[in-house]
Parts: sequence; structure tokens; C-alpha cells
Amino acid sequence: MSFFSSLFGGSALNSDKFEILDKNTFKEAIQQKKVQLVDVRTPREYKGGHIGKAINIDLFQGGSFKQAFEKLDKNKPVYLYCRSGSRSKKAAQKLLDMGFEMVYDLKGGYMSWS
Repeated sequence: MSFFSSLFGGSALNSDKFEILDKNTFKEAIQQKKVQLVDVRTPREYKGGHIGKAINIDLFQGGSFKQAFEKLDKNKPVYLYCRSGSRSKKAAQKLLDMGFEMVYDLKGGYMSWS
């Protein structure tokens, strides 16, 4: 375990299954028809504005967070974002631990989008 992963908790993100995308690359990627786009902010933040057809699965909802992601296809890419990029990185680690094959994160989160 590296210094940073011990400092920030959990293991380091598996770089071949996780990628941070800039706004333009993320925007292009989520144009696909059946994309798994997830906003991991609170419902209140989500109601205040979100990206397109994103579903809201609040990172802080513990068990229901995991249950909600169990309904998604682990073999298809998941695109995540939060407010600034911190929560979505934590969510990405949880998804990789759950067996998701590819997770993409929006660099700078919703703040960089709007």
C-alpha cells in the first residue's frame, strides 16, 4: 500500500480499469445511447442540476449505494461524477472492488461541467 493510499484510505485505484477524463472526452463518451452515467452526489445536489440522463446514487448511502450499483452491468463502462472529483474517486474504488470492469471519472466533477 502506498503512502497516498494509506493517507487517503483504501487501496490505490487500478489504473487499467480506471481513468479520469477531461470534460470534452467525458462529454463525447456519454453521447452513446445506453451509457451508465452516475451522479454520486446527494439527492439535493442532484436536484440542483445534473448531467443529462445521469442517475443519482449517493455515495454516502452505504448499503443502498452498493445495492443500486448491483443493478448495473459490471461488464459495461460506468461514467461517474460528483461535485469536484473527490467523491467519485472513492465511488470508483468501491465499484472496482465490486468487480466493475471499467470506470471513468469526470475530471473536476460537475463544477468543471457547468
